[in-house]
Amino acid sequence: MRSATQERNTKETQIKISLNIDGSGKTDISSGIGFFDHMLNSFAKHGNFDLDLVCKGDLEVDCHHSVEDIGIVLGSCFKEALGDKTGINRYASFILPMDDALVLCAVDFSGRPYLNFSYQFEEERVSDFDVSAVGDFETETLREFLYALSYSAGMNLHVKIMDGVNTHHIIEAIFKAMANAMRIAASKNPEREGLLSTKGAL
Repeated sequence: MRSATQERNTKETQIKISLNIDGSGKTDISSGIGFFDHMLNSFAKHGNFDLDLVCKGDLEVDCHHSVEDIGIVLGSCFKEALGDKTGINRYASFILPMDDALVLCAVDFSGRPYLNFSYQFEEERVSDFDVSAVGDFETETLREFLYALSYSAGMNLHVKIMDGVNTHHIIEAIFKAMANAMRIAASKNPEREGLLSTKGAL
């Protein structure tokens, strides 16, 4: 099993994440942000990743630190779990429809981080109905999460919103499209020998 467990503790957040990228979509997630928990659960389910995540953050300020720092730790877990990347597909893209939303996500586990994502949401915040969660999800923090995830994982990540009206649907489609693309790119391909790189290194 390709797995990793990492912790990050600062004055703003205390985070522990365990990830198995060869899992079955089992989750135990608590970020304190109900909508974000919903997105991370969808990400793990559609990626077949086992994901345990707990974050205690300064949500009395806002959700920015928690969302960004979770991206940092989750990306680091992917980087560790992928190891030397021998035999993986490396590249993948996925177009996902969700009601009115249509999202394209493309990834490359190249070791060279880059994020291509630009979108202005009409809604500043979205919420979930989890009464145990104390914070709303601020839509502008989505880019911070994607940036942190891509850079910590050493992943080239392109996200294009092709259509959509409902903010919830658009964001959920992003997480599900990204999960599918990352699952395919991270999968071992029996037809691949060694690394998919003329450089001999990823």
